[in-house]
Amino acid sequence: MTIRAIAFDAYGTLFDVYSVGALAEELFPGKGAQLATIWRDKQIEYTRLRTLCDKYQDFWQVTEDALDFACAALKEELNAEARDRLMGQYAELSAFPENAVQLQRLKEAGLTLAILSNGTPWMLEQAVKASGLTGFFDHVLSVDQVRRFKTAPEAYQLGPDTFQCEAKDILFVSSNCWDICGATWFGFRTIWLNRYSLPMDRLGVEPHRIGSSLEDVADYALELSA
Repeated sequence: MTIRAIAFDAYGTLFDVYSVGALAEELFPGKGAQLATIWRDKQIEYTRLRTLCDKYQDFWQVTEDALDFACAALKEELNAEARDRLMGQYAELSAFPENAVQLQRLKEAGLTLAILSNGTPWMLEQAVKASGLTGFFDHVLSVDQVRRFKTAPEAYQLGPDTFQCEAKDILFVSSNCWDICGATWFGFRTIWLNRYSLPMDRLGVEPHRIGSSLEDVADYALELSA
């Protein structure tokens, strides 16, 4: 089976969402890593609840709400300056170190690359610039267009609609197992970028391949496109 395009999740896949932990530790000594984890977990939970209940707010608002919760859960006061610094850091997340080299391999092979993310267009534009990945992606797709977060089918449908092909002709890449499960159900070819050696979610569905770095993703994509 060959593929026509690759769609990457953004947060956790291309951009290290836990890189905010260093700033969180500076602001809240001894609690930075815990805050980053609660923040991320609550952020994803809010996307699911809002989609299920048809109460969409964009990902920037969801991210800020989750930050407020995380600080309250740790009984830390979040003043305006700290909120601005943490949210600003989230807008400029660092990329994983292998990204540029592996994306270049895929571009040189002639593959069409896209981001398909819960992030707002502004957030994704900022993250791509800050991470040094400008120029690699032919499309940057935000669920803002459909006002439903992944794993809603409407969010994944942005891929086939953009590339004018069937879902099975697109390789979808994510470090988030829940995202990979949703994408596989939708019909994408999938590879789970399991950076942290986590167990597979028990949902009765598995990705077509599992890797641990973007190098594994590039290897699989080039195998499929050969």
